Amino acid sequence: METAPQPLRLLVVEDHADTSRSLAQTLSRHGFLVTVVMDGESGLALTAAQPFDLLLSDLQLPKMSGYALMELVAERHGIPGIAVSGSGMKDDVARAREAGFSEHLIKPVTITRLIEAIERAAKRGG
Repeated sequence: METAPQPLRLLVVEDHADTSRSLAQTLSRHGFLVTVVMDGESGLALTAAQPFDLLLSDLQLPKMSGYALMELVAERHGIPGIAVSGSGMKDDVARAREAGFSEHLIKPVTITRLIEAIERAAKRGG
């Protein structure tokens, strides 16, 4: 008997309460296991405490930028990441890639684009 695939465990790091709540609800409805934190330091601490398949992070965060968070999470835990940010200039995208994000989505992002990016990142990471 074949077992059902496990849902992807997503860590969402977003400091805007309404955005993080909306992302969590929408992604949960699409079958993902979602954990939300409001700052980079909390995100880093949580990746050390429990396993995640993917990091979704804003870039401008309190306490630690999304760039710094991604660098540390990739280095310490090998977790792939997607930047979801209001910043979309060429330099922002290049800096996100350098930090280790495999995708850079510009807010507002549609759920279809976000899920497609999650699926691509999960395939590369797994």
